[in-house]
Amino acid sequence: MEQHNLEYYKIGGLIRKYRKEKDLKLMELSELTGVKSAMLSKIENGRLIPTIPTLFTIINKLGVRADMFFGQLAQGDEFPGYIFIPKQNFTKYEKEEGAVGFHYQSILEFNYDGGAIQVSLLTLEPNSSRPQVATAAFEFIYILAGDIKYELEDKSFQMTAGDALFFDGNIPHLPQNNTNHAATLLVFYLFTSN
Repeated sequence: MEQHNLEYYKIGGLIRKYRKEKDLKLMELSELTGVKSAMLSKIENGRLIPTIPTLFTIINKLGVRADMFFGQLAQGDEFPGYIFIPKQNFTKYEKEEGAVGFHYQSILEFNYDGGAIQVSLLTLEPNSSRPQVATAAFEFIYILAGDIKYELEDKSFQMTAGDALFFDGNIPHLPQNNTNHAATLLVFYLFTSN
């Protein structure tokens, strides 16, 4: 029997895709499902994994068959001990709707017993903006190029190429680029099943 792992951290992007295909605004989906728009936003942005009843409510109201939805989350190949990812296979995605100057590329999404890891490349344009966010994961940030200020709730860190930061993503956080040049960050999300 072939075993499939589910890439749970694609749930938010799939929900956003189906919502936009139905030409629904976040508030309209909130009214349809009874799920608060703030929670829907966190789910779509990969910052929160919904409970099974909430997920089924959302996909039902979007008119998506459960088998089709979960089939898109299936990761059918068994891990051979390595994964090579050519840069042309990096996938652009939107993490926060309405964020300005945040350009994400997913490099790797991998599930393992006990959790999952997502590795992204973030290009942060000068004067980028969004509010602080929280993520239900541990995060590791490594600055590849440029200078940024990284806010963790009420603390801030000046970071330059080669600097790193590890933190509990549940702490509200925000990278800021107040320079005239783009900054590039490698972002690791470590999701645990605990």
